[in-house]
Amino acid sequence: MFKVKNELKPAEQLMREAYCSTLMELAESNKNIVALDADLISSSGMKPFFAKYPDRAIQCGIAEANMIGVAAGLSLTGKIPFCHSFAPFASRRVCDQIFISAAYAKLNVRIVGSDPGVTAAYNGGTHMPFEDMAVLRAIPDITLIEPCDPVQLADTVRQQADVYGVYYIRMARKSSVSIYEKGSSFQIGKGNLLRNGTDVTIIASGIMVAEALRAAHLLAADGVSARVADMFTWKPVDTELIAKCAEETGAIVTAENHNIYGGLGSAVAEACVKTVPAPIEMVGTDDRFGQVGTEDFLRKEYALTAERIAEAAKRAIERK
Repeated sequence: MFKVKNELKPAEQLMREAYCSTLMELAESNKNIVALDADLISSSGMKPFFAKYPDRAIQCGIAEANMIGVAAGLSLTGKIPFCHSFAPFASRRVCDQIFISAAYAKLNVRIVGSDPGVTAAYNGGTHMPFEDMAVLRAIPDITLIEPCDPVQLADTVRQQADVYGVYYIRMARKSSVSIYEKGSSFQIGKGNLLRNGTDVTIIASGIMVAEALRAAHLLAADGVSARVADMFTWKPVDTELIAKCAEETGAIVTAENHNIYGGLGSAVAEACVKTVPAPIEMVGTDDRFGQVGTEDFLRKEYALTAERIAEAAKRAIERK
């Protein structure tokens, strides 16, 4: 069960702090938890884990493909490896290793890709993945998750100590907007309805969940009733919830910090085609590469704002 906060405020904990503290909590009671990192333990916030559990922490260096291979080997011995690198290097660079060594081999591996999309900011275009989820979504049996705040991140990481398979977590590293109350729990593979509405549904994940809620407030001022859903699992996507929203509101907007090709918008559109067709507008990066800049600048540059979501919602409603 989850409870949504009444106000949108910055989260008290950084995302990487939530990741590290949750893994340390799991490691305390489960000796099979192992952390791997690709020369980024400061960036990932994992220094406390590496200090407390040096025998279960592996610094792989800037050798991400090898890291996935090591994780696959650890899985074969009964360990539960969590691998971290920046998202482009945890997805594009190691796609074949994830495919063959982890998924095809039916092993138990978790991959954490941090700084997705515009959250890479000053690291620029080489470190700014707008396509990581699209690349991995085509791999059979993989589960793709993008938490929006530390509460959701911690709960979904915690669950992964007790499930089997290949999981990719797309995680902002630093600050986020607090969406959920502490103690909330989430069902992987099921979306969350955050706000009810009758005219249009906004389906978002990650940093775009807060923007979707802000857009709903903007639309309400114009007399438009917008429903908001947090689709934190991209694969398997919640087809049942998407169909329900399409049927009840008749129009959908997707909002993602990702390329609109092959991402959340594509997953939602595929679900609608199979169930309840409805007009869909997609807010995301429109087939572009990343660039250097502040996150605020990049959000505006790539139209990842509440205002753009509200505009898209009005277009979707007109197409009913």
